[in-house]
Amino acid sequence: MMHISRDINALTRDRDNIPGFPDAPFDWTPDEATQMAQAENLMLTDAHCEVIRALQHFFLQHEEDGHLNLRELHDALDEHFHHMGGLKYLYQLFPGGPVAQGCRLAGLEAPFLASDKSFGSVA
Repeated sequence: MMHISRDINALTRDRDNIPGFPDAPFDWTPDEATQMAQAENLMLTDAHCEVIRALQHFFLQHEEDGHLNLRELHDALDEHFHHMGGLKYLYQLFPGGPVAQGCRLAGLEAPFLASDKSFGSVA
């Protein structure tokens, strides 16, 4: 069966054009992430960049699913960073939520219900 992509950019883009971020979205740059982080009073470190890379990789691996399961993403992050403290560690890095704030800085659209405007970040 032939591979079908919903985005023509995904077919024509060289994903290795951003050193250190091989799975980055087509229109994302580390400089934009740094500027966004500064606007949110967050200083990006190597630890933050590792989470951004993990999010971008997860999204790339699941781009053909049609939708992302918030719980699956949450669990994948917890497992990936388990040796550092899991979700507790991630919430220390991203006080706005490792999924909601992390996706925003990674240039990704957070899954539905990653944040609740009446409550705040839930993921």
